[in-house]
Amino acid sequence: MSRLTPAQLEELREFDSPTVSNAIEFFDIRPRTEGFMGPEIKCILPYRKPMIGYACTATISSLEPPTPEQKALVYDYYANVKQAPTPTVVVIQDLDPVPIGSFWGEVHASIHKALGCVGVITNGGVRDLDEVRALEFGYFASCVLVSHAYDHIEDYDCPVQVGGLTIQPGDLLHADQHGVVLIPPEIAPELAAACRQAHYAEEPVIQGCRTKFESGVSLEELRQWREEMQRRRTV
Repeated sequence: MSRLTPAQLEELREFDSPTVSNAIEFFDIRPRTEGFMGPEIKCILPYRKPMIGYACTATISSLEPPTPEQKALVYDYYANVKQAPTPTVVVIQDLDPVPIGSFWGEVHASIHKALGCVGVITNGGVRDLDEVRALEFGYFASCVLVSHAYDHIEDYDCPVQVGGLTIQPGDLLHADQHGVVLIPPEIAPELAAACRQAHYAEEPVIQGCRTKFESGVSLEELRQWREEMQRRRTV
C-alpha cells in the first residue's frame, strides 16, 4: 500500500472529520452508513487539529493476571509499533465484556509517543488525563477508567474490531472531536481536493443564509441555494 507524503497528511489535518466524511461520499466507493466508528468511541483528549495516522493494532485484556508468555509479549508488540509507518495511530481492541482495566495512562502514552505514535483509538478505557493532555497525545476511547487491573497484550498486528469498524494494520484514520473516519486508500491522494470541493459546495447555502439572519430567508432562495450546492457536489 502506498503512503501519503507528510505534506499530503498535513493537508488533510486542515479539514475536520465531517468534511472528510462528506468528501469521501463524492467517490461513491462505499455506503454512506459505513467507514466511520460509532458514537461509543469518544474524543477524550483532542488535538488542536485533527489526528491522522496509520493504524498499528493490538488486542488487550485486563480481567485475569497475564501468563509469563503474555507479559513478555509486550516487547514484541513494542517492536511492531516501532517499525510501523508514521504517523502511527494505535488501535486497541479491548476483549473484556466490559472495560475494567486501562492499558492507557501516562506511562504507555509516553512510551508510544517515543515510538512514533500520535494517539490511540480503543473501545476500552484511558486514564491519567491531565498528564497525557500535556503530552499532546490523542485519546479516543469508550470511557475513562481508574485502574489498570491486569492489563496485558493478547495479540498484535492483527485485524481489530473497534467502534463497529474492522481495522487492519496500516489503515489510514482521521479523527477529531466528531469521531473517527477510515480513509479508503484508493482515493486518499485525491481526498484533500475533494474536501475543498465539499466546502465550496456548501457556500451558497451557508453564506446565503448568513446574509438573511436579520431579514429572514424565502423558501425560493433556499431552493435555489440548495440546488446550487447539489450542482457543485456533482461537478
